[in-house]
Amino acid sequence: MPPKFRTQDSEARATARSALGDADQRALLRLVFLSTGLTLCCFAMLQLSNHNLLLALAEITAGLLLLWGGWKIVEVRDLRPWTYLYLLPTFCFLLYIMVMPDASQTAFVWIYLVPIMSYLLLGRTAGFLLAAPFVMLAAALYVWRYAEIREAAGLIDLGNAMLCGALLMLFVHIYESRRASAQRILERVAETDALTGVLNRGRFQQLFTQAAQEAARSHQAFCLVLLDVDHFKQVNDSWGHVVGDRALQHLCTVLQQRLRVTDHLGRLGGEEFGLLLLNTDLAAGATLVEDLRQQLFDRPLAVNGMRVPLSATFGVVQWPADGADPEALYRCADQRLYRGKAYGRNRVVSAGAGLAVSDIG
Repeated sequence: MPPKFRTQDSEARATARSALGDADQRALLRLVFLSTGLTLCCFAMLQLSNHNLLLALAEITAGLLLLWGGWKIVEVRDLRPWTYLYLLPTFCFLLYIMVMPDASQTAFVWIYLVPIMSYLLLGRTAGFLLAAPFVMLAAALYVWRYAEIREAAGLIDLGNAMLCGALLMLFVHIYESRRASAQRILERVAETDALTGVLNRGRFQQLFTQAAQEAARSHQAFCLVLLDVDHFKQVNDSWGHVVGDRALQHLCTVLQQRLRVTDHLGRLGGEEFGLLLLNTDLAAGATLVEDLRQQLFDRPLAVNGMRVPLSATFGVVQWPADGADPEALYRCADQRLYRGKAYGRNRVVSAGAGLAVSDIG
């Protein structure tokens, strides 16, 4: 991909939110698998020394499976089934140790791991939906097995256990809600351009790459559009950089009013922007972009009662007709954009390639 479109700066690297989030989740789940697997293997050795062969065999089997899962987790695409395959048996086991023969009365405290692990590995909504039934079932089992609810001391013990569990659920829920909200804000900041509020270069490239991959699987066409604001240096020189910034914001506002919810607008740098028109062929894409060009030309920026005229030049290409990979597609769009600028600007170019010597002359 051309150097100006590569994500080599810190801003672009920060925009890989889904990749980073997935990597964090994967690393956390792997740590849980490996630590639990090693723990079970150690307990299996203790059970063997205590002549509990059946339990030792069950623990060593589960431990080896978890160690294998920790090794394979780096390769799987969807972590959610693996998370449930870990949590459901684990929570059932925590319930069992509360009621198993000769179980200690203090074994019920392990149930407090349920909301913590659920929220940590599944998030707020899915974590609550999984944790709540197990916590309520644990409370019922505690009453059935341990609580002497006909005596004051038993009621106090039950109240302490249930109040502690309820507060733990509440605190974890509030914490996860605020953490998720803060993460969404950080993700939004990381993937948007600070001046215009549209996608920044790194996030746009990520979506562009994803669109190419999805189109290769589904054989659905999409259009890439590159655009430059015409004579933007003159706007800055004549009106000042503050007006120049407002001009870029105005351009984004005008374009977004016409774009569909499935389209993506990103700022690639300076006065250059990119558009992704998904599930769109070249004819439809060129028609839409011509409407955008005309709408921008017809709506100058108003500044202190004065009108600042704005226009832009667009290069439009379609996958896979104009490029079978992202780099080739971008290069063709860049060439068409350059052709439009050389031919007088304020136009849409959706055919042809680079300029020839005769074109320049």
